[in-house]
Amino acid sequence: MTVLALDLGAKLGWAVWFGPDDILHGTTEFRVGRHESAGHRWIRFRTWLQEIADGHGPLECVYYEEVRAHKGVDAAHMYGGFLAQLQGWCVKKGVEYCGIPVATIKRAATGKGNANKAAMIEAMRARGFSPETDNDADALALLLCVKAEREAA
Repeated sequence: MTVLALDLGAKLGWAVWFGPDDILHGTTEFRVGRHESAGHRWIRFRTWLQEIADGHGPLECVYYEEVRAHKGVDAAHMYGGFLAQLQGWCVKKGVEYCGIPVATIKRAATGKGNANKAAMIEAMRARGFSPETDNDADALALLLCVKAEREAA
């Protein structure tokens, strides 16, 4: 069983759970070069998803941070693009996917549904992880939330 958790965005946080206590996590960016179209970002993202699946899979499910409001139009467009690519890739590969609301993840990690970035990073450090960024911390928090729910079932 392998589960992937994603904090979708330009600086994408990810965490993968592929064993009882085997968790890898990090941050990656899908930049577009000066002479490239935006489509190159999505090709790189889908390639990265396949590399994760090939290296740690097969993937049982991909969970993502379900964002309902964005601070800006660019962030909203970026999120929508990543979400569309993720859902299309999952459907094509027969992998389940599920969005978890941001407040649910923050509440599970910190006890507060509106925790700030620093609190999320600190919560993950308190659990023995060393997140690279707040995006990494968010993906870890999502994965730990899912892991706890599955282990309780």
